[in-house]
Amino acid sequence: MSKRLNLREFQQDLIERMQAKGRGDDQISTLGVQIAEQNWLVDMHDLSEVLPLPPLSAVPLTKPWFVGVINVRGMLYGVSDMAAYQQKGRASGAAVNRVLLLAERHAFNAALLVDRVLVCATPAPGRKARLAGKFNITMSREISGISST
Repeated sequence: MSKRLNLREFQQDLIERMQAKGRGDDQISTLGVQIAEQNWLVDMHDLSEVLPLPPLSAVPLTKPWFVGVINVRGMLYGVSDMAAYQQKGRASGAAVNRVLLLAERHAFNAALLVDRVLVCATPAPGRKARLAGKFNITMSREISGISST
């Protein structure tokens, strides 16, 4: 009998092997995104995937920042527009918009809609402070606040 592979596990394993081969054991730990013309850093441990914006199914009688539900490989995720959540406009819906799926460790299926992904990096210890100066707050605090409510 053949062993069935989960696509997500296969992709994650492939990424980890490629990163280990190319950079020793270093893994990309920080993702820079743009939300309402502001730059944010997201810890990659808070995310499971980054996707182009898939078709949304609208949900009536919700907050303006909740833009709908998406289906990702049979799993439903509620999508929050982070610009609208911060009351700074709305994501354009352009091809550069991305959906960040929160990691399973947060214990709920949620996705964050951002304007664009800017950079993927593992900053050196001395460079981390300079990089943080170019970006606003790290998204980890926002994600922790959302998951604790």
